Amino acid sequence: MSATLVFAQLLNGLQFGVLLFLLAAGLTLVFGIMSFVNLAHGSLYMMGAYFAASAFQYTGSFGLAVAAAMGGSLLLGLALEFVAVARLYRRDHLDHVLATFGMVLFFNELVRIIWGAQPVFLQVPEFLGGAIDIGGFSYPAYRFAIIVVGLLVAVGSWLLINKTRVGMLIRAGATNPAMVAALGVNIRLLNAMLFGVGAMLAGLAGAMAGPILSVQSGMGESVLITTLVVIVIGGIGSVTGAFYAALIVGIVDTMGRVFLPLMLRQMAERSFADAAGPALASMLVYLLMAMVLAWRPHGLFPANR
Repeated sequence: MSATLVFAQLLNGLQFGVLLFLLAAGLTLVFGIMSFVNLAHGSLYMMGAYFAASAFQYTGSFGLAVAAAMGGSLLLGLALEFVAVARLYRRDHLDHVLATFGMVLFFNELVRIIWGAQPVFLQVPEFLGGAIDIGGFSYPAYRFAIIVVGLLVAVGSWLLINKTRVGMLIRAGATNPAMVAALGVNIRLLNAMLFGVGAMLAGLAGAMAGPILSVQSGMGESVLITTLVVIVIGGIGSVTGAFYAALIVGIVDTMGRVFLPLMLRQMAERSFADAAGPALASMLVYLLMAMVLAWRPHGLFPANR
């Protein structure tokens, strides 16, 4: 087990973590302020990836593809909020789950109708197609760009939440939304803005993940489950918690998938180790969530603590 391999997987875990953060940042605020269970968040991630792939196919510009993913997901999120989600805020959580699960099925079938059942591939932009040198270690430039984008979004989110009036309202809404509404704040507009921004960040995550994953129907479901684990560990309603939890989950999942099979090979046959290792790595994430909830039931960085 070389130091180069460990360092490479740490960077891969960091890259996976920042992608999870892009998804978790908006979703945790929707949970925390609106108390809305949005299972369709993964579908917005998927739609962002498709928007980016289509824009890149027609323009050849990765920058325009990312802009199309963010803009398209923002508009789609606002449309969903206006047409359906706003009518569900006062309903039971079971209604939220059933309605947004229906949206998941709808969007999965929609992309099959528009783009077909086969995966769509988004190319890595030429200027990020090489590798960068990090202290004598070569790492793919595009994956490093994902890390940079995620960290910039994290810094921007922190400034928005902690240094602006809108952020003050968001933090107050996460703690006591009824009091914020009683003070004359337009909660309807705040909810729509948060839902739209969350959708935009999900679209950005889809666009950034497109070149390293196949863009296909249903791609949002598996990552949504991991995103829910992130916001539970970090604390519902806390962007700071989502950031740190996303990095922890990304590194734990990535390191586990790489090194657990290597460790099991010392004790069992290679075929068994290669099959059991990734499964045990997936379990590590949920075990981590269980440990955090046993120690801090409200998460590591709850919004109202």
